[in-house]
Amino acid sequence: MSDAAAPPSGWEARYATPDYLFGKAPSAFLADHAHLLTPGATALAVADGEGRNSVFMAEKGLRVTALDYAPTAIAKAERLAAERGVTVDFAEADVLSADWGGPYDLVAAIFIQFAGPEDRARLFAKMRASLAPGGLLLLHGYTPEQVGRGTGGPPCRENMYTEAMLAEAFAGWEVLENRAYERDIREGKGHAGLSALIDFVARKPAAA
Repeated sequence: MSDAAAPPSGWEARYATPDYLFGKAPSAFLADHAHLLTPGATALAVADGEGRNSVFMAEKGLRVTALDYAPTAIAKAERLAAERGVTVDFAEADVLSADWGGPYDLVAAIFIQFAGPEDRARLFAKMRASLAPGGLLLLHGYTPEQVGRGTGGPPCRENMYTEAMLAEAFAGWEVLENRAYERDIREGKGHAGLSALIDFVARKPAAA
């Protein structure tokens, strides 16, 4: 998937285009944090859409599993992986209800703000459960200030993240970064323009 508040059936229509809705390059957030991608580590890309982030992680030498609801997106992701000469384990799944597998050394959840507060709590619980002790969470999305800008994301303030929300959701973890900021991003047609963003990077306790 990605970040827009579309019903499940709507994602097929959004991805049924010859171009890549969010481009083929990784998110700027993931590229900025490439130093955290350890070759040989296991990684999960949550609601990965057309594969730009999972393929990038595979290019960095990680063993990647990617989940998404839309078969059309997965087909495009598979083509992107073949184009780049890497292997990713793509799986069609409703991330709200499916077993994510694991444990993984790293979980990347990038622009997955299709989820309102109740579903978000379920997703956060799955992130905590699917990470191995000492594993790393890379979470990226929009803050409420994004609503109304027309540069990406759903029109729902309640779907957005705040620094306080994320600190509370992952209390007891080693927080490496929790930062809200503005940035001009150009990631396909889906993310284009000045955006209100948040980066959250945290390590699960080794004893958890």
